Amino acid sequence: MSKLYIVGTPIGNLGDITYRAVQTLGEVDFICAEDMRVTRKLMNHFEIKKPLISYHEHNEDTVGDMICDRIEAGENAAIVTDAGMPCISDPGERLVKRCYERGIEVTVVPGPVACASALAISGLDTSRFSFEGFLSVTNKQRLPHLAAAARQENTLIFYEAPHKLQRTLEDMLEYFGDRRISVCRELTKIHEQVLRTTISGAIEYFKENKPRGEFVLIIEGAKPQEQEQEQTLESVYEQVKGLIDGGMRAADACKEIAKVTRFSKSELYSHHLKESK
Repeated sequence: MSKLYIVGTPIGNLGDITYRAVQTLGEVDFICAEDMRVTRKLMNHFEIKKPLISYHEHNEDTVGDMICDRIEAGENAAIVTDAGMPCISDPGERLVKRCYERGIEVTVVPGPVACASALAISGLDTSRFSFEGFLSVTNKQRLPHLAAAARQENTLIFYEAPHKLQRTLEDMLEYFGDRRISVCRELTKIHEQVLRTTISGAIEYFKENKPRGEFVLIIEGAKPQEQEQEQTLESVYEQVKGLIDGGMRAADACKEIAKVTRFSKSELYSHHLKESK
C-alpha cells in the first residue's frame, strides 16, 4: 500500500542527512515541501529529481486533500520541512492527522532535530524537559502560555525567530524571573553559537548584537520554592493585568489565568474589582 513518509533533513549541515533519507526522497513519487526553494537546494545537492509540491499553512486544506488523493491512488509521498524533522511545530502535523483519518499509512525516516540538539549542547538539565514550540504573537495566547510554562520544574525549550527574540526574552524575564538560559543559533552551521547566560544577560547581549538566524531557547525550570512564591493572589493577578493591558476583557483574562494557576476565575475577578477601585 502507498504511504506518506515523514523525512528528517539537516538543520544546517548537509552532511548530517541520513542515507535512508536520501534513498527515500529518491524513491517516492513526489515530495511535499514548506519552502520549495530550500528543498530544491537539498535535492540538487544530492541529485534527487522528483516533483515538488508546495504545502504550507496557507494551502494545507486544499493541497492536503490532493496529497491524500494521490497516495490513495497508488503514489508514495514524502514530506519535508525547511530544516530538521517535519510535523514538529510545522504544518505537516495536520497532513499526518489527515492521512490517519483517511486510513493512509504513515512512516518516519528520522533525522536531526533542532530542539534535541540544542538541549544536548545547552549545559542545562536534560533529564526532564518540555518542548514549548513557538510563542503566539497575540497576548491572548502568548501570556497564558508563559504563565503555565513558568510553573514547570523541567527544562523548557522554545523556538523563536530573530525579529521576535528581544520581545520574547523580555516577556520571559517578566514571567520566569532571571533564570539561566542557553540561546542556541545556527546549530551545525558555520556560525553556530551557544550563549550560556541569564535571561537578563541575553537581553543585554542582543541589544548590542542584532539577532540573526533561527533560535532555540533552553531555559532552566522553576525551583519548587519559586512555584510557592508565584502562587500568591497578588503575583498571579499581575499575569491577569498583563492580559488586560494587552486588550483582553477582565473576565476573559481571569478565566485564562485561572486555567494555569490554583486560583479560580471568581477569586481573580474579585481581586480585579478591588484593584480597579
